[in-house]
Amino acid sequence: MLAEDLLLVDTQSTLWDAARPLLEVAVRLEQGDDIYAWHGWDRKQIDAFLAHLPAHCTLIAGVWETVSHENATQDKEQLVLCCICEVIEGQVHSIRTYEAFSDESLPPITELEPGFEDARLLMNSARERIAPVAWALFTDKDTWDEWMFTAGEDDSVIDKGELLASLARQGRCVLMGSQVAHNHH
Repeated sequence: MLAEDLLLVDTQSTLWDAARPLLEVAVRLEQGDDIYAWHGWDRKQIDAFLAHLPAHCTLIAGVWETVSHENATQDKEQLVLCCICEVIEGQVHSIRTYEAFSDESLPPITELEPGFEDARLLMNSARERIAPVAWALFTDKDTWDEWMFTAGEDDSVIDKGELLASLARQGRCVLMGSQVAHNHH
């Protein structure tokens, strides 16, 4: 699942605090035995997903949360997680956040919106700097939490791919990338 020489980029960024716990879980899953599960996830399921990806690609997860500011007249969508993983031959070789891509071609993190235009900019940037995007998931915090933490009875493993597809069919998240057209049910 994780490459032996995993590269962590921009670990001092503001978005890294949201990505760190995911990395810690991945390490626990990788080091656990075949029956270890975390909120419906297990290593076998993740390894199978990674094995079906192109030989060199990226995965992106972008999560927004609605925040209220005291002096603002309306709530604002704020990016709270943007994790970009480079996958080579079924192993995650690098993990970075949106802030690793900061330059003039992308909006500042405070202006990044959960719309198609900014998603496309991010995906193009990942393709140009790392590798083509196999999958990109863009969603709100509630949907992300539901996907991440839903488990079967007694925390048993569930089909996280089917759960995500169900959430996408409900319009609660957007899946984009080169793998989308090949994996519809």
